[in-house]
Amino acid sequence: MEPGVYPLEKAKQIARDQELDLVVISDKSEPFISRILDYKKFLYEQKKKTKELKAKQVKVVVKEIRFGPQTDDHDYDFKKKHAEKFLEEGSKLKTYVFFKGRSIVFKDQGEILLLKLAQELEHIGKVDQLPKLEGKRMIMMMSPKKPAK
Repeated sequence: MEPGVYPLEKAKQIARDQELDLVVISDKSEPFISRILDYKKFLYEQKKKTKELKAKQVKVVVKEIRFGPQTDDHDYDFKKKHAEKFLEEGSKLKTYVFFKGRSIVFKDQGEILLLKLAQELEHIGKVDQLPKLEGKRMIMMMSPKKPAK
């Protein structure tokens, strides 16, 4: 069947003869734009395309690591290993120092801690957001340098 302009009744008849559906593509134009096709197959293909697009999307996972302003070396090393693992598996990393009560006076220690972490992890990750104080938290964001396999 060649594309062309057909009156509505003739288009319906052609669709019935071919045992297909007459689908209106655009009803805003004069005359209507319609196609003759197998509607169930059309819906199936649309669903298949959306499923493919969804499968190709990259899901961003954000992992968090919390420090105190006076975290000792052993705890720091333990959390740094977790941070390395998160970055190696392709997750983004949100590290923050939580200031409780009057510990907010140690803002500089919190910033030094986060910058030290960023420097030690620079071989596998890059800093997206430098340490910034938001309320009682000083937050730093990192992302992996190469995507996970």
